[in-house]
Amino acid sequence: MNILVVGASGATGRLLVEQLLDRGQHVKIIVRSTENLPDKITSHDNLSVIQASVLDLSDSEMAQHVSGCNALASCLGHNLSIKGMFGPPRRLVTDATRRLCRAVEENRREEPVKFVLMNTTGNSNRDLNEQISFAQKCVIGLLRLLLPPHADNECAADYLRTRIGQNNRAIEWAVVRPDSLIDEGEITEFVVHSSPIRSAIFNAGVTSRINVACFIADLIGDDDTWNRWKGRMPVIYNSI
Repeated sequence: MNILVVGASGATGRLLVEQLLDRGQHVKIIVRSTENLPDKITSHDNLSVIQASVLDLSDSEMAQHVSGCNALASCLGHNLSIKGMFGPPRRLVTDATRRLCRAVEENRREEPVKFVLMNTTGNSNRDLNEQISFAQKCVIGLLRLLLPPHADNECAADYLRTRIGQNNRAIEWAVVRPDSLIDEGEITEFVVHSSPIRSAIFNAGVTSRINVACFIADLIGDDDTWNRWKGRMPVIYNSI
């Protein structure tokens, strides 16, 4: 398969790229810099690097980079700094999702392209009317107003749910929702649910970044896993 990954230089994105390369996939990444990527990745024969900011690419350039790809994965996120959370671009994830989807639709492939978006368990799947407590609704409402990255994650997922939907001929999608992210050196057992089984605010679980990368790689490379979760927003936790 040919796979395009954006956000590949991030903590989870580079683990995903490594997972995909280890599985024999051909990977194309769009990154502003390769400084955060280990030599094991940058020197791999199956890796192609496009050094650019994903939002600075023209529509024609984006369509060219997406052309020939069977799957796209976005591990984009905002840096946990004042500038990263409150400075531009405030809709990094949403704008990248929108532009990637438009590029796929413009290319008019015969087979649909898989799109996997990494998101957060703090974002509810409004297709399922997930039940959360009044207290959590209040906190999420404040996060939506005060923290642009949270609103960005919601808008990006909603774009896939409502604009792309369930019957788009060009794109099939899945939104992966990890809980509190932690770093682990190896893949461990994890569980995947349709909806959160605990409060993301008051009783959060943990999810290792390497397990998120493993699950996204499974979605992209395994048809059974994809058919189970496409058009849905699976929640992933480390097994305890």
